[in-house]
Amino acid sequence: MTYIPLESIDEFKKTFRGTVITRSDDDYENARKVWNGMFDKYPSLIARCICTSDVIQSVNFARNQSQLIAVRGGGHNSAGKATCDDGIIIDLSLMRRVNVDVKNKTVRVDGGALLGDVDRETQLHGLAVSAGIVSHTGVGGLTLGGGFGWISRKYGLSVDNLVSAEVVTADGKLLQANVNENPDLFWAIRGGGGNFGIVTSFVFNCADIGTHVFSGLIVKKYENAKQYITFHSEYVRSLPDEMSVWMVVRKAPPLPFLPPEIHGQMVVIVPFVWLGEQSKGEKLIKPIRDQSESHGEFMGMTPWVDWQSGFDGLVEHGARNYWKSHQIKELNDKCIDQILRFADTLPSDECEIFIPHMEGAPSRVKGDATAFAHRDPPFVLNIHTRWRDQSDDERCISWAKDFHLSTEPFAQGVYVNFLSDEGDARVKDAYTENVWNRLVQLKNMYDPHNLFRLNQNIKPSI
Repeated sequence: MTYIPLESIDEFKKTFRGTVITRSDDDYENARKVWNGMFDKYPSLIARCICTSDVIQSVNFARNQSQLIAVRGGGHNSAGKATCDDGIIIDLSLMRRVNVDVKNKTVRVDGGALLGDVDRETQLHGLAVSAGIVSHTGVGGLTLGGGFGWISRKYGLSVDNLVSAEVVTADGKLLQANVNENPDLFWAIRGGGGNFGIVTSFVFNCADIGTHVFSGLIVKKYENAKQYITFHSEYVRSLPDEMSVWMVVRKAPPLPFLPPEIHGQMVVIVPFVWLGEQSKGEKLIKPIRDQSESHGEFMGMTPWVDWQSGFDGLVEHGARNYWKSHQIKELNDKCIDQILRFADTLPSDECEIFIPHMEGAPSRVKGDATAFAHRDPPFVLNIHTRWRDQSDDERCISWAKDFHLSTEPFAQGVYVNFLSDEGDARVKDAYTENVWNRLVQLKNMYDPHNLFRLNQNIKPSI
């Protein structure tokens, strides 16, 4: 990486409207940090943008100075792609405006906005965007990889609700991407990650869900885990799209409705969201409640913004994280046995095995309609390994890798946002062959020199 002359930085600052942070600045230490504590990197420069022109100027400056670019929205990527040693972080975290068009039920969202920003503004009108499940996640990174959450089975993925985007490309141009303007770029950014440019704003369709949803947690006894998971794997697939029921195998956090003696013990947590009348949701949840014994439960009509932020405390910034993931064709007996074998040896109290149920609306979109290709598998298995001490790195990562390898026979693809830094072949697993080949062609068109390569990278072939 080439050295950036001080006079070049001074010249860059003259027309940059945001804040340029270098290693000598007091706020450098805080500005360089990202969500995943495993990544402790030292960029040469952090360009904190406040407008689209800042982003364009930053791209041109980095390209002309032959600098590595990391793009930061929420900084939440588990693979640590939002930071770098040396190079330049183009930081969108100050670009967080959210503007709701109530009449058309759409929302315009700045590229650095967090999910919580969107929820707070859309919920003023009883609306929501189909997106993720942690309020401090960045909208940009989540959307570019696909984006799913509690209402996706009814309303589709984030990319399925994307109407248009403004994209700064590698040559510093600002392009509109939608079905009519640059439709090939619009196709690519809906699942192809940050490979094709920096999105400075998104426009989404909103879902009219009201301000409260029937939701809750049922905490099952771990000694009945095999019995419950076997039931769960079949029952949830019979539910209407308005119901999302997921599963988390982990040690019990200190939930207020659990007896204190259960805190820290192995449990199977069953969170759910129902979009409809509480009475009907209760009937659909009853078989889950009755199937096996529970330690406790909480459910009721909950404000959407509270539900969406309710899990934030389990994934706050700063811990060390390593993810391995598959999309799962079937939760059969052999697969369940492997899940429980590794659940018995969790390497830390914060690790969890996260198994969302998919299907519904996303599965009815053609696999090549967007760059999010793997729409058929009914489940995702995310091995979320999380710990605090660097001395535990090898033990925790080895556990995740072994677990992942043991469940490969049941896999069909992977969700690109759940990848760690796993190499080129693994990135390709996030796409079908036809989708991958088209993405490479578009990378050749929009970023032939791979300026945007700190991502789950799709390398140009020219």
